[in-house]
Amino acid sequence: QNMLEELLIHKPDDPIEFMINHLKQNNDDAPRICVLGPPASGKTTVAMWLCKHFNAIRVSQETLLFKEVLMQTEEAKAYKERNQKIPNALWANLIQERLSNVDCIKQGWILEGFPENQEQAWMLQSSGIYPRHVVMLYAPDTVLIERSGGKRLDPLTQEVFHTTFDWPSDPVVQQRLVKPEGLSEQEVSKKLLEYHRNFPEIFHIYQKILKSINADQPSVDVLSQALAFVQTRHRSAAPFTPRILFLGPPGSGKSLQAALIAQKYDVVNICCGQLLKEAVADNTKLGELVKPYIDSGCPVPDNLVLKLLTERLSALDCLTNGWVLSGFPRDVGQGEQLQKAQINPN
Repeated sequence: QNMLEELLIHKPDDPIEFMINHLKQNNDDAPRICVLGPPASGKTTVAMWLCKHFNAIRVSQETLLFKEVLMQTEEAKAYKERNQKIPNALWANLIQERLSNVDCIKQGWILEGFPENQEQAWMLQSSGIYPRHVVMLYAPDTVLIERSGGKRLDPLTQEVFHTTFDWPSDPVVQQRLVKPEGLSEQEVSKKLLEYHRNFPEIFHIYQKILKSINADQPSVDVLSQALAFVQTRHRSAAPFTPRILFLGPPGSGKSLQAALIAQKYDVVNICCGQLLKEAVADNTKLGELVKPYIDSGCPVPDNLVLKLLTERLSALDCLTNGWVLSGFPRDVGQGEQLQKAQINPN
């Protein structure tokens, strides 16, 4: 899916060569995450923690301007020194250049605080940069303004601490902490106003891959919710043929649930016991082999059951509509035989 997206975006002259290069350099399982939210919502804390967990590359305004040597870094710094706003196009170019580096491709990336507005989001999309997950932090403005007053930054590691909620235990770290620029109450209020103006448009663009997380709770809870979300895989819109297996002890309701699922989603319901009885009733060749075991009340050998199942699951209705199977396998050996027969539920 990722390779198809890249093909549609870049439209290469030689698609085959492009796909070969993509497979050589790309890691489609690598994280591609945006962490967004208002000022003082904890974006840096979440982004740094996710980076450590996934061994991914963190990309933020600070890293782009002060840690990277990119083609347009000096141009962006010049805007910063003049206290001018860095143009959206320049930010998009810096991000595109950084994310196209081998480390970001191989290890994945966590983009912190970008995009800030609709124009940036569109520019990133047109450059082929589209996250798999967007974590959107939120909290009441009063909480954010109160938090921002106690925010402290470690200039050595870029880690963010707080005088009340998250003070480091190491005295050496305490000594080097500094108060970030632009954190007066008026400046934070101004940034919040701008954020609220841009937020609905960003939400609309990423709503299918976005999760909002309340940042006004213990950081452990925020981090666990963010991690649980970014580890999920989004459901593909591609055509899907369900192959469902129901397991459980006797009397747990496997056959009933299977029948309800089959009825609701129009898939073929296959109960192993019923399949054996039908084979005997229809006097099929396999049915004749199965009949003596059923008449004597003995278990039907696994190889016969498997032949019946393989034959039934290969029928056209099962291949086109999908199936739900109950009553088999009942042990590890039967499960392994199912796998060998290439009968794999999804």
